[in-house]
Amino acid sequence: MPADTVLYQAAALCLTYPDDDFVARLPLLREAAPQLREFTDHAAVTPLPELEAHYEQVFDVRNRHSLYLSWWHDGDTRRRGMSLVRFKDVYRRHGLEFTGEELPDFLPAVLEFTARTGETGLLTGHRDGLERLRARLSDHGTPYASVLDAVCAALPAARTGVRP
Repeated sequence: MPADTVLYQAAALCLTYPDDDFVARLPLLREAAPQLREFTDHAAVTPLPELEAHYEQVFDVRNRHSLYLSWWHDGDTRRRGMSLVRFKDVYRRHGLEFTGEELPDFLPAVLEFTARTGETGLLTGHRDGLERLRARLSDHGTPYASVLDAVCAALPAARTGVRP
């Protein structure tokens, strides 16, 4: 298991739609993943309706801040279908069946998968998209940028000179 297992799981929870369960978990998230304190401290003092509205404004209005990793690589094209199949194949190879309501490339699902298996390949394989999302969230001025900052900082260094 990677040293950042708890961070990946906590980041997955921070990047899902906020609800009462999320608010109840904030003290645990704050202590378990200090890398996320900027976001968890913000969320702890923000009323739930404001958290919900902000999440919708940041992630649901446009693909500009898409949490779907294949979107950053394939956009809304036919190629994306094959990318989604590849995500499911990776899950299956690790003995997991993706049955969520979201698509298999949904960043919180990928983070949870990484936390459970220690397999960082889906994240590192989409490092460019994660970095672009991180930059756009920073430019937008949302506290969610600090979550992506922590995730990107935790990713293993890119190997050079190795063919995929």
